[in-house]
Parts: sequence; structure tokens; C-alpha cells
Amino acid sequence: MRIFPVLIVVSLLACGPMEEKPEWLLGFSKPSENPVLVADSSYLFHCPVTDKDVRWQRADVFNPAAVVRNDTVFVLFRAEDNPKAAIGGRTSRIGLAWSVDGKAFTKYPEPVLYPDSSQYLQYDFPGGCEDPRVVKRQDGTYVMLYTSWNNDVARLSVASSTDLIDWQKHGPAFMRSLDGKYLDVWSKSGSIVCRQVGNELIAEKINGQYWMYWGERGMNIATSDNLIDWRPVEQDNELLYVMQTRPGYFDSFLTEPGPPAIITSQGILLMYNGKNDEGDLADDSIPKGTYCGGQVIFDVKDPTKVLHRMDEPFICPDLPHEVTGQYAAGTTFLEGLVPFKGQWLLYYGTADSMVGLAIKE
Repeated sequence: MRIFPVLIVVSLLACGPMEEKPEWLLGFSKPSENPVLVADSSYLFHCPVTDKDVRWQRADVFNPAAVVRNDTVFVLFRAEDNPKAAIGGRTSRIGLAWSVDGKAFTKYPEPVLYPDSSQYLQYDFPGGCEDPRVVKRQDGTYVMLYTSWNNDVARLSVASSTDLIDWQKHGPAFMRSLDGKYLDVWSKSGSIVCRQVGNELIAEKINGQYWMYWGERGMNIATSDNLIDWRPVEQDNELLYVMQTRPGYFDSFLTEPGPPAIITSQGILLMYNGKNDEGDLADDSIPKGTYCGGQVIFDVKDPTKVLHRMDEPFICPDLPHEVTGQYAAGTTFLEGLVPFKGQWLLYYGTADSMVGLAIKE
């Protein structure tokens, strides 16, 4: 049985005694300012699909992406409108907030990405636009991967922007590859491989291609020439799985990519979201159904190859707002990671209800 501390400090060891902690492992602590973003019913938005005013962040604010621009932290968060609807039955829109210290945020008054009258409405409505991850292209353009949810099939979709406010949708990531073979296949959570350049994470090609980790029940991988059109990597004409769930561990039910993956001296560091099984396969040291965060290192020469993988999570829900809310089983759902003023700031969703922050000094 694995035992986890319930202190604010969540820096854990991957294997063996503390002094043998691998160089690639990042440990984080949760500051007292948590949570850093919460729902607010005072914000109104005129929905172009329904032609009605909606309180677009009345229910929940969670699952954020993050970037640093001009010495300011920008967070793109998922907001849901109707607190009376069940999980998956609300409309999600993506909002924008900024902070000069990474802790106290000001929100932009309206969502910046949402279901609209574009050609992609069939994918984005009525469930909305969910769970963004954002990276920067070398030409300065920001690329967002988000989940389009039409209450039928979740599809990983792409949008781009030069200012984080006006976004151009490009449709589902797999729409134009392999004759649309994976267009209607459930897909979520795209983590693009990047390199740290100052306070920014810039997408970088490996072996002449961009790479993206994605998926939920086991982890898949895809490649791209332009960060817009993605081709799932196959093996024997089926999706290649680069990492699987593990019975008896914190990631026994899901292994979902978190923030953008980062090229380090040890390899490609990917933080991911592991969900504990709700049945006999669960890790019995943490509550069933709980989301905790893990870390894995892939080979920079072959991004499909795992070099190291944590057996223990490095972050789990333990603060009151992380185990109450829309998802009471407990969630630290990782999506935003930025280098900022000599620290790493990790932003995550808490119980599908608020935005939390953890800091690596």
C-alpha cells in the first residue's frame, strides 16, 4: 500500500528513498492563495448560437492552460454556465485571465473561445469548448488544443491566435489526415512537445516533425508539420499506445496528458493526469475515482519510447476545495505549466470547479 502526505507540500519521490530522487522529477508545493480562480455569476455574454445572454461562468471555472507574455501570466480557463445541469450537460466556454504575480488574476469580461456560427459548430455545440492547452509557435502565433464537445463524441480541436483574445478555429485535429479515419473517434487532451525559451514554451520539431501526446485510456501520439493538422501514429493500422493504464496504481483507469511536454536534458518530460479506477483495479491507498498527477520521461530521439515513469503521483487532491464541488472524488487536473520569474507555475482544475496553483521554486 502506498501512503501519501496530506500536507501542503506535494513534492514526492518517484522511487526509492528521497536522496535517490531522479533528476528529472519536479516537485511542487501549493501556496496559501489557493484557489486562484473561481466561478462568478456576474459575467454576462451574448451567445451567438442561442441569441440569448448567458452567465457563462456561473457554474464552474477550471482546467486551465497558461502562457507567459510580456512578463505577465495569462491563463485560459474552462467555464461552465448552468450549475443545475449534470457533468457533461453544461456548455463550456474558454475565458482569459491575467496576473503580474501568477496568483492574483483579473478576468477578461467575455469568453475568447466558444461555440459560434462557424463551420465547426457541429463539433462545438451544445457541450462547448473544453480543457485548453496552449503553446507558442516560433513565428509568435499561439496554438490551442481544446476538446470540442457536442454531447456525442469528444474531438480534439485546434485554434490559433496572435494575441490570446481573437482565435481562429481550424476544426478537429485529425479531420484532414488519413482520409478522416479518426475524425469521429473520441479524442482529448493534446500535449505538444516544446522547449523552454526564457519564460516561454516554444513548440519544437523532433526528427523534422512536431509531436503531440493525446488520449485518455492509455496514451497515444501524433505528428504534424504545421501544428494545425495532426496525424495519429499507427502500428499495424491501429492507434499506437505509448503508455497504458496500470492496475493497482494511481493511473489505473486513465492516463491523460497534462500541460505541454518539455524537452529537458533527461528527455521529454510529460506531466499527466492519472485517474484511479473505481473498481477492483484501483490503488487502495487513495480514494477510488480520484485524479492525481504523474510524470513520465520519453526519449527525445524517439518520442514513442518511455525511459522513466513515476510509480507514485507527485500531486493529489488534499485541500478542501479539491475534494468538494462538481467532482467530489477529488481532482488535481493538470493543464497549465509556465516558467515565471525563476519558478515553475503549475495550474490545474480542482474537483471540476475551481483553478488551483502549485509552485516549483
